[in-house]
Amino acid sequence: MCAMRGVRRAVVALGLWAVSASAQTTPVPSTAALSQVDGGEALAWVRARNDATFAALQADARYQPFYDDVLAVTQSHDRLALPQFMDGRIWNFWQDDQHPHGIWRATSPASFLQSRPAWTTRLDIDALARQEHRNWVFKGAECLSPQGRFCMVSLSDSGEDATSEREFDTRAAMFVTHGFALPRSKQSVAWVDRDTLLVARDWGGGSLTSSGYPFIVRRWARGQPIDQAQEVMRGAPTDVSVGPVALTDGDGHHMVLIRRGVSFFDDRYARVDADGVHELALPHRLDLWGLLRGRLILSINEPFRADTGAIFAAGSLLSVDPVKPDHAPQLLFAPSPRQALNEVGVSRGAVVVTLFDTVRGRALLFRPSDAPNGPWASQTLELPDMATVSLADASPATDQIFLHVEGYILPPQLWTVNGKTGVSQLVRSEPALFDATTLVVDQNWAKSSDGTAIPYFVVHRRDWTLSGTTPTLMTAYGGFQASYTPTYAPEIGRVWLAHGGAYVVANIRGGGEFGPSWHEAGRKAGRQKVYDDFVAVARDLFARRITQPRFLGIRGRSNGGLLMGVEFTQHPALWGAVIIGVPLLDMLHYETMAAGASWADEYGSMSVPAEKRVLEALSPLQHLSVGTAYPVPFIFTSTRDDRVGPVHARLFAARLEALGKPFFYYEDTEGGHSGTANAAEVAHERALEGVYLSRQLMDQH
Repeated sequence: MCAMRGVRRAVVALGLWAVSASAQTTPVPSTAALSQVDGGEALAWVRARNDATFAALQADARYQPFYDDVLAVTQSHDRLALPQFMDGRIWNFWQDDQHPHGIWRATSPASFLQSRPAWTTRLDIDALARQEHRNWVFKGAECLSPQGRFCMVSLSDSGEDATSEREFDTRAAMFVTHGFALPRSKQSVAWVDRDTLLVARDWGGGSLTSSGYPFIVRRWARGQPIDQAQEVMRGAPTDVSVGPVALTDGDGHHMVLIRRGVSFFDDRYARVDADGVHELALPHRLDLWGLLRGRLILSINEPFRADTGAIFAAGSLLSVDPVKPDHAPQLLFAPSPRQALNEVGVSRGAVVVTLFDTVRGRALLFRPSDAPNGPWASQTLELPDMATVSLADASPATDQIFLHVEGYILPPQLWTVNGKTGVSQLVRSEPALFDATTLVVDQNWAKSSDGTAIPYFVVHRRDWTLSGTTPTLMTAYGGFQASYTPTYAPEIGRVWLAHGGAYVVANIRGGGEFGPSWHEAGRKAGRQKVYDDFVAVARDLFARRITQPRFLGIRGRSNGGLLMGVEFTQHPALWGAVIIGVPLLDMLHYETMAAGASWADEYGSMSVPAEKRVLEALSPLQHLSVGTAYPVPFIFTSTRDDRVGPVHARLFAARLEALGKPFFYYEDTEGGHSGTANAAEVAHERALEGVYLSRQLMDQH
């Protein structure tokens, strides 16, 4: 992640010029007009603000080199190809300068381990986009089984969450003629058998939840008109979403489930078989990872008392028999107070766990006993320190497991682990995409407002001087139990670190760095702790004489964009630059905007008086005031974002404009919530940020 902002008079003047000049021809539309995502008045306003931002920032001599640098690393042919085992082969989705939309390709397992695998393209998304005149974005595939050849491929127009689904034959490398096909919707599918799917989608007639997701699941047989698909289960319009899940293990057990998301963190699972739908006696706050020997592998985000009386702590990893609830769950792993599960993979005969130990990556391997309900064998895998270890691939069809290892200055590595023997080895390393030979990484701790110790990482030059003048970029997330951990970001390396900047990642509450309790502390009534933690890290940077407010820029996206908005309004004097990306900013109305209703379990609801008071106290849009001196922000969003939506960012920028406050605004017309649709668009947006940050924080030296 990265963040950027402005230089005193010159940049402020540019920001003011950008707003006032465009405002002469395009007055600020009303809230109602800006809320019409594709409305003519709103889009005219967007174009004018985009043009003003481009005129100010693309004219800078640094824009083109920054653009070239980011494009080079995002399209580098030396990037690691991450594997997915399927149909007896290794598959990979790949984008580069020749394939901006990407190709889905395959090779043999033996070839993949070679220095230059022999890839064969199976689906060319660029060719498909040209043929169909659509801006297709590949969103993955749901396959019949790890060994099977048929998959439902998800394609999104311009990167939005809604997808089109088509049946694909991996061996013939073509879409199946007259195969299963579903038009655009927010939807999910799961294979029951070769000729049957469970489908959750918009069936019309009020079949979407208040969050905009399906709550009705139907069984669809091959050759049957979709409107004749038979209902299997329905949730409620007040749920977040309801959808099917299919699991297969290495012994051939196939289990079809329906997940009912009652709230964002409360999931109820039911098993589907020939006798109907049967709710499972599982904890409601859980993450389901896979199936091994017919037992579910899951982690729990709340304490759980099993029917047998056994009690398991939040954050534990369990093996549970879904058919015989009277059988005791088996404990695989219980984290210490400084540990947290990251990801879990299930291979043919083992479970691999990646975790954080004091926000440093680790990996463990668990193998079940041959005796029924016998103890599991565990093994710690030897991997690099000060890094993030994540799961690249684990498939029930093979014992071969792949792990991905990376750090702030450690280029990504791909490791293979034998699930039978526990032997691990380095497969390949990505070449360095920026010069990190002069850089080091420190981990420091700050004390928050309630005395809680908050860890953070600092990436900086080895020969720096602690004079309080280092241009520093700081980021965090602080929500949804998502962890911000060491990640190799070559665009930051080239655009920021290479020019003398320092990079800071704060592991604030609301995330998952220390497990469910770390998240719970920043949820709902605890939201202000998240923002206090971030400020505590900033003040610790000042106290250590790393930087000072005029040299400190901050950046965040989505929930991190909300974090930036709150810090912008609560502590405007602490920042020299603020980048607010695809953000939530109107917290008084977020529940009625795009998919906002789904996040009430994280932020609280305006319908609950105590939670309403918290939201009113922090909502950035309503706390903008005419008498406050704000730094000039860079606000970016996407017209095609159907998750958070562009309206939050539009209303915030329009309010700044009405108050006569300068800002930079960029709304990408493609890409959805997760990012821009292709490498050129990514390079454009990051280069704009790079110029903005350099002007705001570096040009003062």
